[in-house]
Amino acid sequence: MHPQEVRDFWFGAPGSESAGQPHREWFVKNDAFDEQIRQRFGATIAIAIAGGLREWDAEGAQGTLARILVLDQFTRNAWRNTPQSFAGDALALTAARQLVDSGAHAALPPLQRAFVYMPFEHAEDAFMQERAVELFTVLAAEHPGFDEMLDYAHRHRGVIARFGRFPHRNEILGRASTQEEIEFLRQPGSRF
Repeated sequence: MHPQEVRDFWFGAPGSESAGQPHREWFVKNDAFDEQIRQRFGATIAIAIAGGLREWDAEGAQGTLARILVLDQFTRNAWRNTPQSFAGDALALTAARQLVDSGAHAALPPLQRAFVYMPFEHAEDAFMQERAVELFTVLAAEHPGFDEMLDYAHRHRGVIARFGRFPHRNEILGRASTQEEIEFLRQPGSRF
């Protein structure tokens, strides 16, 4: 598989009507979309989780972005509500940090940059959460239309500041929830 196939699937092929536009499937549960990712990219996800696809990084920021999408987004769709949905998080965060630290992320279009920043937002780590808010703050200041993503970055950071982890992952990962987390999870909008 070529990294362009991943980018075209996620963002729309260049020149297509959907290219560069947000897609509803990114942020809502859609069984058909999840199945499509499993069928089309399952083998690619497995290779990435095993530490592969690093050769994509030689393509520059676009190649690394494709690897991040496979590790951070495709895993969440393909293996929704299972521990495997988080199996690529550490590798995605490492790739995202390298892209940001090198400054190469700035050359990506704004919507693509947002997906480079998602691994920071998904991390159960206070420092990475601060970094996510910083990155999304700059993105929203430079480009209109990213206020909602910035709001989500703030919300994720708040949950990590309060609990040190995402309570909605506890059941999936076999972690015991505290009483405070149980009460929190009863509130609307407490799950991402």
